[in-house]
Amino acid sequence: FMRDNVASHIDDFVPITMATQTANILVVHPTLPVRSVSDLIALAKSLPGDLNFATSGTGNSVHIAGELFKSLARVSVVRVNYKGASQALTDLAAGQMQFMFAVPGSVMPHVKAGRLRALAVTSAEPSALVPGLPTVASILPGYESVSYLALFAPAGTPAAIVGRLNHEIVRALQSQDIKGRLFTAGIETVGNSPDAAASLIKSEIARMGKVIKDAGIRAD
Repeated sequence: FMRDNVASHIDDFVPITMATQTANILVVHPTLPVRSVSDLIALAKSLPGDLNFATSGTGNSVHIAGELFKSLARVSVVRVNYKGASQALTDLAAGQMQFMFAVPGSVMPHVKAGRLRALAVTSAEPSALVPGLPTVASILPGYESVSYLALFAPAGTPAAIVGRLNHEIVRALQSQDIKGRLFTAGIETVGNSPDAAASLIKSEIARMGKVIKDAGIRAD
């Protein structure tokens, strides 16, 4: 959902828990002469408007991660949008694009094969999904772009039922089987309280809503 759609319907639901979170990985084509986020920013500033970054949709985490990078790094780079991540990554690996923010599950096989170079992860803290990879925030303070999946119940659902659902769902998310399956797919489990989920949703609507507004993003 775009920010305005979420904000306009948020009162129709009550959060049960934040179920999962997925950071993006900033990757570049190996021929690009950069080894770090600092190098990429310096190159982009030396070549304003010459570097292209691929996205796979409008208003999704991949797109917003790029717009937040442009804003905080104060660089002029060109977005090239694709209908899907597969084609975007194919063209990036072929050298037709210079960089991209992509989900771990789709991009890490390319990194491991040497077709792409990973520079950083978009979560505020280092991620166990990509051990040793620095954060974008280590160079751009305040940078964080993470996609969340939350579970909701209809507004007016009794608190006791919400609490029971929270207890059972969080217990399932914490099981080694589910955590392991999701981790293999490049997804980290969260499992927090309804109040914590509500607070995070509210802050993300405000924070990322500003990025969306400033970038002039509109739904396709």
